[in-house]
Amino acid sequence: MSAVEQRKVQLDWANLGFQYLPTNGYIRVEYAEGAWHEPTVETEPMISLHIAANCLHYGQAIFEGLKAFTRHDGTIALFRPELNARRMAESAARLCMAAPPADLFVAACRRAVALNAAFVPPYGTGASLYVRPVLFGTEPMVGISASATYTFLVLVTPVGPYYKHGFTPLSAVVCEDYDRAAARGTGRAKCAGNYAASLKPYYDAKHQGYPIVLFTDPVEHKYVDEFGTSNFLGITPGGVYKTPRSTSILESVTNRSLQVLAEEMGLTVAHEPIPLAALDQFSEVGACGTAAVITPVHEVVSRARTFTFGSPDTAGAVLTQLYTTLQGIQYGEIADRHGWMMDV
Repeated sequence: MSAVEQRKVQLDWANLGFQYLPTNGYIRVEYAEGAWHEPTVETEPMISLHIAANCLHYGQAIFEGLKAFTRHDGTIALFRPELNARRMAESAARLCMAAPPADLFVAACRRAVALNAAFVPPYGTGASLYVRPVLFGTEPMVGISASATYTFLVLVTPVGPYYKHGFTPLSAVVCEDYDRAAARGTGRAKCAGNYAASLKPYYDAKHQGYPIVLFTDPVEHKYVDEFGTSNFLGITPGGVYKTPRSTSILESVTNRSLQVLAEEMGLTVAHEPIPLAALDQFSEVGACGTAAVITPVHEVVSRARTFTFGSPDTAGAVLTQLYTTLQGIQYGEIADRHGWMMDV
């Protein structure tokens, strides 16, 4: 049975949250003795690990996030998986891990989606299938060293908006007590430990009533780095799309794609340091990433002052156009002139 022929499971597609739901299974690939083994399909969601596995003690664990969509014509496609394969390889290099080759990565993602085609939300629901490739070291060890064995998994789950209110402006708070990553640390790698480091700031912000955190640079704490879940982008009244230049943030596939669309809209794209004190240069601000695509930000609150951008109820015109264009490409409503969508 092909991916598009599978009968859809019965879920409340329009009201999905961003959380794990069980599916048909996942793809697993083992690395040992210097080579990747043949991928297998697994249905049991529990895995067995040695108590001394490297990932448990020394943190050799990285992951990726991408999505599959049911398009206007009923076909299923992944969004730019080759860029996620490249980013995982870069993260693996930083943590001295064996990365799956790009063709293995992409094939595993496609196979995982095809295996779970019944869980890809139908076109028109606004939902998608979240694809989570994971790589971790499994060699038992108590001395600090890179693992010689690895497990690569690709799991999927149907999801709705990352934030329950969808494409509605949120308030962000500046994290002024913690750093997400060091300047020459692992900020540019998508390793699990980075997200553990962001949990305390996130829960503190949530307790204060803010759903999103903005981190500053870890050296001077004067410049915008990124939001806790995604890259920062700002639109100036003069038509400039700005995103921070920093050595401690993860390069977003969504951000890269939005920049291409911004230039096609006639905006100028600038990668440059953005002083926190100069946030008032922007008429629109957003957090962009795979999970939410773009989350409009109405205000950024710091101890020194509060910056506001547009309406608290409605996203700005530029962010709205960027969002609808990218979503249109992903759902097959707009021609994929850049070849970003990969059929499953």
